Amino acid sequence: MKNKNVSYLILLIAALFLFWIKNNQRGKSKKITERVTVENVTDAYTQLREGNKTIKYSRHAKCRMDCRHIDESEIKEILETGLINYNKEQETEKGITYPLEGTTHDGQHVRIVFAPHQNEITVVTAIDLDTNWPCGNCN
Repeated sequence: MKNKNVSYLILLIAALFLFWIKNNQRGKSKKITERVTVENVTDAYTQLREGNKTIKYSRHAKCRMDCRHIDESEIKEILETGLINYNKEQETEKGITYPLEGTTHDGQHVRIVFAPHQNEITVVTAIDLDTNWPCGNCN
């Protein structure tokens, strides 16, 4: 009887440990608990359009843009006309990312993920929602 209880205790401790690891992984994204208002996002993008912010592209975004045939003009187009997909918002230790979706002038249905910072907006990634393009070593 004692061995059985010890086995259950060890199993419970292992399960709790795995749960803790899963919830504390480095770089793990989590769902935003407090909804970001459209006004806050609009303010960030209005400042960009007025020239108060610059666009910066992550290495990953440049790679994804290249293999998915998305250029900088399309990024700016979605920044100005895209709609926020609230289901894809994420918050990491680096801040909040805003996924904007729309159709570009060449007909691509895309999602561009932006991360606004103080003086710049970083393009995190670019996704073609209709075509699964083969991408090489985009990490």
